[in-house]
Amino acid sequence: MPAKKSWREKLEDSRDLPRVAKIPEKMTQKWGAGTLVIPAPMEVNDIMKSVPEGKLITINQIRERLAQKHQATIGCPMTTGIFASIAAHAANEAELAGEGDTTPYWRTLKSGGVINEKYPGGIDKQKILLQLEGHTIVQKGKKFVVKDFEKSLVG
Repeated sequence: MPAKKSWREKLEDSRDLPRVAKIPEKMTQKWGAGTLVIPAPMEVNDIMKSVPEGKLITINQIRERLAQKHQATIGCPMTTGIFASIAAHAANEAELAGEGDTTPYWRTLKSGGVINEKYPGGIDKQKILLQLEGHTIVQKGKKFVVKDFEKSLVG
């Protein structure tokens, strides 16, 4: 049985990606017709890593940037989310190994400014990191949201 890949190995494994494909029929009702880009994991990481301290980005903004870069109608919602999670875990893995200059994954939010509970350290760690950068976190139902997140989004 092969050894399990580390998060950093998963991040660097681009397989045959990026790839632009026709939006599958089952997705056209929600996303419309056209093309979608299935990004390489490192492309998602590079966008996340480019977000400066005090600024934020949403997963939808990442998808928009990927679509624009590859002249596709949309960025794949499924793989973009998966690769953002891999980037977050790879950054945490690198941080735990004592490496510097890791991807600031806590600056990447779900739509609506919601903190991603599946990122390393969960809500609690991200709340602390976001508050250290000057953001206010509020609870809305069971979710935690960066208050007025729109004012801090990267352009």
